[in-house]
Amino acid sequence: MTISTQSRDFRPSRRHILAGSAAAAGVFSFGFSIPALAQQAGVPEINAWVVVHPDDKVVIRIARSEMGQGTLTGLAQLVAEELNCDWAKVTTEYPTPGQNVARNRVWGNFSTGGSRGIRESHDYVRKGGAAARMMLIQAAANEWKVPAAECSAEKSVITHKTSGRSVRYGEVAAAAAKLDAPKDVPLKDPKDWTIAGKALPRLDTADKTNGKKIYGMDFKLPGMLNAAIKDCPVFGGKVKSFDAAKVKGMPGVKHVLSVGDSAVTVVAETWWQAKTALDALPIEWDEGPHAQVSSESIAAWLKEGLDAPEAVVGNQNGDAKAALAGAARVYEATYSYPFQNHACMEVMNATALYTPEKCEVWTPTQNGEAALAATAEASGLPLAKCEAYKIDLGGGFGRRGAVHDWVRQVVAIAKQIPGTPVKLIWSREEDMLHGRFHPITQCKMKAALDKDGNVTGLHMRISGQSIVAGIFPQTIQNGRDPAVFQGLNAPGPEASIGYSFPNLLIDHAMRNPHVPPGFWRGVNLNQNTVYLESFIDEIAHETGKDPLEFRRSLMKSHPKHLAVLNAAAERAGWGKPLPDGVFRGICQTMGFGSYVAAVAEVSVSADGKLTIHRIVAATDPGHAVNPAQIERQVEGSFVYGLSAALYGEITIKGGRVEQENFDTYEVMRLEAMPKVETVIVPSGGFWGGVGEPTIAVAAPAVLNAIFAATGKRIRSLPLKNSDLKKA
Repeated sequence: MTISTQSRDFRPSRRHILAGSAAAAGVFSFGFSIPALAQQAGVPEINAWVVVHPDDKVVIRIARSEMGQGTLTGLAQLVAEELNCDWAKVTTEYPTPGQNVARNRVWGNFSTGGSRGIRESHDYVRKGGAAARMMLIQAAANEWKVPAAECSAEKSVITHKTSGRSVRYGEVAAAAAKLDAPKDVPLKDPKDWTIAGKALPRLDTADKTNGKKIYGMDFKLPGMLNAAIKDCPVFGGKVKSFDAAKVKGMPGVKHVLSVGDSAVTVVAETWWQAKTALDALPIEWDEGPHAQVSSESIAAWLKEGLDAPEAVVGNQNGDAKAALAGAARVYEATYSYPFQNHACMEVMNATALYTPEKCEVWTPTQNGEAALAATAEASGLPLAKCEAYKIDLGGGFGRRGAVHDWVRQVVAIAKQIPGTPVKLIWSREEDMLHGRFHPITQCKMKAALDKDGNVTGLHMRISGQSIVAGIFPQTIQNGRDPAVFQGLNAPGPEASIGYSFPNLLIDHAMRNPHVPPGFWRGVNLNQNTVYLESFIDEIAHETGKDPLEFRRSLMKSHPKHLAVLNAAAERAGWGKPLPDGVFRGICQTMGFGSYVAAVAEVSVSADGKLTIHRIVAATDPGHAVNPAQIERQVEGSFVYGLSAALYGEITIKGGRVEQENFDTYEVMRLEAMPKVETVIVPSGGFWGGVGEPTIAVAAPAVLNAIFAATGKRIRSLPLKNSDLKKA
């Protein structure tokens, strides 16, 4: 295929911290105030979320991580909305996970992934802003000796309606901070929003463009040394030996050290000196039991699972097997989805300073509490003697969330050089070889059809990897990983599948290769949407039905799914003429609490050159906190989703990853990006995510359009491996 260019004293485990933070996520004490974070120069906090300076500058605390998705601005908008402050004077800061634990997790969950930043914290952050506003008003009312009900606040100014007296937030902040927090904290109706719900500029843009923003790789401490590292290239392998004497005399080299039993590091004055010496260091690896594993052997193992008698049910109704046995016709197809790398532009990195009294880490992380737990475990110190400082991320996509291997490494290095700050930066090759990869799966689908082409039963068998088994195996119950069925869940609180079938069976034969899995942006929704939406499209064409109308016929009991599908189709002009040689594909799904759909317009030349001209994407996230940022998120999700669809593939040879840099692991380039049009249709009543859902509709929309253009069904990604010449 070618692509054309186009216009705490105990020592908890990391999992203990994560489970505890999740359990505490809904329990907060808005008035709990101790000397901590932003009490610079005697400036007290109103509550955990809001600090007001005498000059009316408002500092809003953000517990979630900013990694380009805009959650920092969106959460600040929600707090500011309820605070009724002057948005022009709003700034933000991160509380630390150590402070969060010390304060009984007043800021709730620090985990930023699964598009949860706003959708799982909107209620308590809004209450934080509202409580602060009520305390500021009460402080002013106390000073004036009037009822608080006679006072109102707007743009950081409190006014007494009867007398006309007014006072700025900064003038009463110190008094407000001494008050008890209100017990009843009502929130505004979203229809009355004036800050939230508006397309306000991001708060972090200026610092990113003028160079003021500091990322992990920029971070420096006095006397800091730099480390480069190599881990055994075969997962599960170890270091057999290395000859440190060969490189100890090289420029800048200070230390050559083992890191655990599988890695070696060189520590030098500069990172380049460290890497140069590391590249020259003779290392002999014990590659372990997986040195003969290949992509082909993994694929064959997964293929066996497609027909294996043992499988765990994820969703079922009726009797799909009986429906298939009695069908007038059975239509079948098998799809596959590869390993993929997160490929963050900023490689894994962290800085650590260890002493026997304290261990501190500065790192880009999607979960500060997980980073703190990793620091405590690696250092061997009590949690109360550790701290992790969160830095903005140069890309996360799930890689910097559940697993903090690089944090453990830098702490292990720093522990061998106590009192000296050490910054560890992975090389791009190390980052590619030692990712936590998107899980590999295959899927066989069988549809039972009656004589009129109606679907009377559907069986989806997924064979392949479980992320949860690889990262949180203690949560697997009776062999079932619920995350495997993302996008395919039954009706109910976690409903996601948008179609009704009289007989349905969706099951999973777990097959876990030695390649470590991770939560990759969009996670299992990506491949599950490819499987189901491509197969639905196949049945539509096979039975001579319009793909849109066929979907509509299966979605009568799924109004929200149907609404976004219709919105995308209407904006794209489904059914209306297109330029010669241009064809459309359509799909829909639900994930991360939101409903999404997409239409792709593509052309394929006679020699198989694919051009993606246009993508129309509709999304219903319930509430739109910042419509402009939603548009940017959707557009960015298609960069990621199309990169995966067109190029994203990690292959295994000799037990190791073959792709080591961007020359062999391509990503979407600006010149090849299609026009992306976003249709936001917030229906209210729920809070959905934005950053991930639309990734899942990128590939199937394009795949279905390619079939319309060529008559060829592509059932294995990435597209770069396919011949798109017309059938």
